[in-house]
Amino acid sequence: MNQGTLYGVGVGPGDPELLTMKAVRILREADVIAAPDTGGEKTALGICKEYIEGKPMLLCDMPMLRDKELLARKYDSAADEICSILDSGRNVAFITLGDPTVYSTYLYVHQRVRARGYTAELVPGVPSFCAAAARLGESLCEAAEPLTIIPASNREIDTFLDLPGTKVLMKTGRAMAQVKRTLSERRVSVQSVENCGLVGERVFRSLDEIDTEAGYFSIVVVKEKV
Repeated sequence: MNQGTLYGVGVGPGDPELLTMKAVRILREADVIAAPDTGGEKTALGICKEYIEGKPMLLCDMPMLRDKELLARKYDSAADEICSILDSGRNVAFITLGDPTVYSTYLYVHQRVRARGYTAELVPGVPSFCAAAARLGESLCEAAEPLTIIPASNREIDTFLDLPGTKVLMKTGRAMAQVKRTLSERRVSVQSVENCGLVGERVFRSLDEIDTEAGYFSIVVVKEKV
């Protein structure tokens, strides 16, 4: 029996209309749908529910923890379950928010499955920062301008903010108060989108407007003032 294929499918940031045609096809054709179970709301499943209704579901336990050893065991366990399905000849589509190559938990499972000799493919999705920029009606970079993507929890955030060009801060929810303090010391233009394409979307056009209690899915776009 031939082994199945694992697909890591990016479902975009929230708006179901931003699913790519390829993502829709893979979801419709897949035998099993896998998704991370972080213990909270299953946002990715809600985005693509129209295309996966009635399919067998595998929820992989992936809590939002900092314990690297425990997380590694969780990823190993998810890979075990997925490989068992692939051994039966069935294809698995593992859905992930945004794009699977950008700060995606799925990649840790993808790497493990491939290391075991299975076929695993990545299906790109619209990254959250691109959707946020479109919602703001702003370009991220023009001509030869560089673009820097920074997780807000990065300890070297000041070093990256010193770089030229546009900066995008991701994963800012819990760190928003500190992010606002850091940016207030700089001569920059700041805008933000919370829950882009989801229920409860909010757009902030200045640093002062940004809510320090903004949710996990918040993108901050930082540009030098002209």
